[in-house]
Amino acid sequence: MTKRGKNPQGHCSFCGRTEEEVMILVSGMEAQICEACTEKAQDIIDLELENAGVKREDKKQKSEPQPGAGKSERYGGPLKLIPPREIKSFLDQYIIGQDDAKKVLSVAVYNHYKRLQELEKNKGKKQKDDYVEIEKSNILLAGQTGTGKTLLAKTIAKVLNVPFAIVDATVFTEAGYVGEDVESILARLLQMCDQDVEATERGIVYIDEIDKIARKQDNPSITRDVSGEGVQQGLLKMLEGSEVMVPPQGGRKHPEQKMVKVNTENILFICGGAFDGIEKLIARRVNTQVIGFNKKSTNRIDRDNLLQYITHADVKAYGLIPELLGRLPICTYLDPLDMDALRRILTEPRNAITRQYQKLFAMEGVELIVEPSALDFVAEMALEYKLGARGLRSLCEAIFTDAMFDLPMIDGGSEKKQLVIDREYAAEKLEGSRIGRLKAA
Repeated sequence: MTKRGKNPQGHCSFCGRTEEEVMILVSGMEAQICEACTEKAQDIIDLELENAGVKREDKKQKSEPQPGAGKSERYGGPLKLIPPREIKSFLDQYIIGQDDAKKVLSVAVYNHYKRLQELEKNKGKKQKDDYVEIEKSNILLAGQTGTGKTLLAKTIAKVLNVPFAIVDATVFTEAGYVGEDVESILARLLQMCDQDVEATERGIVYIDEIDKIARKQDNPSITRDVSGEGVQQGLLKMLEGSEVMVPPQGGRKHPEQKMVKVNTENILFICGGAFDGIEKLIARRVNTQVIGFNKKSTNRIDRDNLLQYITHADVKAYGLIPELLGRLPICTYLDPLDMDALRRILTEPRNAITRQYQKLFAMEGVELIVEPSALDFVAEMALEYKLGARGLRSLCEAIFTDAMFDLPMIDGGSEKKQLVIDREYAAEKLEGSRIGRLKAA
C-alpha cells in the first residue's frame, strides 16, 4: 500500500528522510521506504542477477508470455514421413476415384516434407559448395464443384498430422478496403496451432475458391480491382515465402495490436477452384468445341472431360496473373463424377453417406436397408442436378427426413424394426410424398 503524509513514524526506514523530504513513502508492517531507496534496491537486484548470469529482460520474458510464444502439444513432435503410395492408400479410403490428383498430391506433399526434414537436419551447419537447396512446390487443384478438392486437402493433413487451415478466397480484398487482408490466412493457421509459430511454419493452407479472385477484365480501368487482381498481388510474397506480420487474433491490422512474425517459406499452399467455363478456353486451345459440330477429327480428345487437358496457359487466360501461377508450379485436375463414381461414394468410403444414416437409425433401434435400386436412383438424380457429391447428401436428406421425424415417436419394444428404402420409396419422397414403410424383421 502506498501512503504519503499519513505515516505514523513519518520517515524512511532506510535513509531516514522525513515525509516532507520525499515524494512517496511505501509503508509495510513495521517499516517504510521512499522512492529513492526503492530505485537503489532495484539496481542492487539487477547487479546480483547479472552476476548470477540472469538478466532482468530474460526474467520479464519468462513471466510475460508473448504472442506466438506458446507450444502446441499436438503438433510439437518430429515430422512423420509417409511414402506416396501409403498416402494414396489412405486417400483411397475416403475419396472415390481421382487417381491422378491423388498421385500428384501424394508426391508433392511427400517431397515438401522431405525437404523440411532435410532443412531441420542441416540447421546450423555450414553448407557445402555442392549443397542443393530444394524449393517448395505449391499446388493448384482444378475441378467441378463436389468432386472432392477440399476433402483431398483435409485428408492429406489428417494422415500427416500437421496443422491445416481452410480459407475462402472470396472474402479477401486488397489492403485498405473493406474485407479481410490476406494475412488472415496465416492467422487462422496460427490459431489452429495454439499460437505456436514453429508448428505454424510447417503447416498446410488450403485456399478455396481461388478462381473467384480472377482478374475481372483485361482492359485497363480507372477503378481498382480490389477483390480480384489486387488480392492476387497480395498473395505473391506469401506463397513464395516471406516473413509476414500476422495479427494473432485475426481481423484488421492496427498499430496498437501486437503482431506475430511468421515465415511462410515452409508452409505448403494448396489452391483449389471450380474454374467454371474454363472448358471453353481448353476446347479452343485443343482445336475442338464443347458443343456443335467439328469437321476435324477429335477422336483423341475426350470431350466429356476437357479439364484433364488444363495447363497454366488456360488458367492465365481465365484470369489468374502469371506471377501467381509461377508460384503454383503443380497444376492438376479432378475428374467429373459419373454415375458409377456417385454410386460408389454412397457406400464405399469409410464415412460413406449411407453408413452415416445407418448409424443414425441404429441409435433409434431401426435397421436401415438401402436397396441397390434406390442407390442407382439417387446417383441418377445427383448426376442430373450436376451438384457432385454434395448433391448426394441433399437427396438423401429429402428421402430420409420423414422417417427420421417419425422414428423417435415409435415404440418398438423388444421387436427390431427395419426401414427398407427402394427406388419407389425414394422417388415418392423426392416428389413430396410423406409415406414411409416400417416393417417387422
